[in-house]
Amino acid sequence: MIVNRHIGSEQPDQDDELEQHLVQELNTPLDWPEDSRLTVSHVARVAAAASCDTAYGQAANGHLIDLFAALPLPGTEEGQAFWRRIREAGGNAALYIDPANMGGPSFDRLYDGNEAGVAGRVLGFLGELTPSQRTAVAEVIGSVLDYGTIGVKGRYGGELWLRDAEMSAWRVALASRRQFETAQDRQQFFEAWRRG
Repeated sequence: MIVNRHIGSEQPDQDDELEQHLVQELNTPLDWPEDSRLTVSHVARVAAAASCDTAYGQAANGHLIDLFAALPLPGTEEGQAFWRRIREAGGNAALYIDPANMGGPSFDRLYDGNEAGVAGRVLGFLGELTPSQRTAVAEVIGSVLDYGTIGVKGRYGGELWLRDAEMSAWRVALASRRQFETAQDRQQFFEAWRRG
């Protein structure tokens, strides 16, 4: 994301919001630690950049893992029945997320830097579902959600699961474009928006 690279106040002598928060909450001066190159301002900038990156990449992938963890596990009797029902409801689109077709430890690959792999499969799955298939898949997913834990079930719960998976996958896909972004791209973005 372009904006997360532009952190801090535009005025060099003006503290940004995160810097002010750290000074207030940690009771540290802005130039802490004294006689060091690392300051509260530096820590604030690192924290802001990390939180932006996490929100758009790792956290979205983590959320996708949580969504799949709410479903029956592959390899179990319940899981085999569930994934068979997903294939029946989703047709060929379900092959994107079918455990037997995802190529082994897809979620493990997230740790190896393949951050867009699972997200791409989720978007492919949802993009190819017809409206009637999406409704049928929502019913299958909603039928296995634990109402006691999640608080919803049935088709509505399944629809929420699908919407959440779609938005989480979209956030991962959108964030992955940053690897092609340059400082010149960021500068052009800000200049274009300033000119309006």
